[in-house]
Amino acid sequence: MDRMTENRIVLVTRSTRLDDLLTRFNTVSQAKFYVEHLGADFSDYEHEHAAYRAAVAETEAILRKIGRLHILKRSFLPNYLFGKDDTIVVLGQDGLVANTIKYLDEQLVLGVNPDPARWDGVLLAFEVKDLSRVVREAFANRRPVKEVTMAKARLNNGQSLYAVNDLFIGVKSHVSARYIIRTAEGQEQHSSSGIIVSTGLGATGWFRSLTTGAAAIARRIAGRQVPQPDFSDFGWDARYLYYTVREPFPSKTSEASLVFGKITEDEPLELVSQMPEAGVIFSDGIENDFLEFNSGTCATITLAEKRGRLVV
Repeated sequence: MDRMTENRIVLVTRSTRLDDLLTRFNTVSQAKFYVEHLGADFSDYEHEHAAYRAAVAETEAILRKIGRLHILKRSFLPNYLFGKDDTIVVLGQDGLVANTIKYLDEQLVLGVNPDPARWDGVLLAFEVKDLSRVVREAFANRRPVKEVTMAKARLNNGQSLYAVNDLFIGVKSHVSARYIIRTAEGQEQHSSSGIIVSTGLGATGWFRSLTTGAAAIARRIAGRQVPQPDFSDFGWDARYLYYTVREPFPSKTSEASLVFGKITEDEPLELVSQMPEAGVIFSDGIENDFLEFNSGTCATITLAEKRGRLVV
């Protein structure tokens, strides 16, 4: 097949809900029986699946005319070796874009919305019909690029983990996480439901839920209006992070003063695990891609040395 360039394009795809059901039930009829037996509308699964498969086929046809195409399923992201000059096209929801960026080393990423009628897509700047034009423009460096600040957890055993949206530090179950927290403000012993560290890109997700809930609780306790937190300046490229401690418990052996604050390049967050087992650090909601964070392990949370580069 004739193609315009020899540039390599990696198309990242995901499984649909119907794909996941077929993995579980083997056939469409069995999956349909299960879903409809619970009173749900199976046709929605079918429509979503058909729309996504059509988008994949159309995207593949367009990209093969432009460069050397490799198709990569989401499940292979953690172990895939991207080339430094690869251009990455992500066809899926926002979460797939964020999950892809953390495994890259500043390669260009184009987020493509496979089903605009279904997904809003904050990170999905393009539709499939735009690809022929925007990929060529990206190759020619004629598209604007938005930088995305990432977080990094580095352990004293040499392991590390990146995050595009947020990091969770805590335990796998619902028991309390025990650790020492150190910031520029001081040090405390903590017992809590864990810590969330958010980037600017993740500020509209888990971080927003935490701060909104805290403000609502404060209003009810104070019996007066408490201003809603304003993080409008916490943009994708902000060169700082925020940490939030979930449900800190004050006791004779634990404190609850260092529960919220900024992390900068000069002022990292340090945590020392006091959990004998089940301590974890995971990023962007992917619980099966984690670091063990058990007794004696020290984690330094800071801004990553690399950034995401999202074509817009």
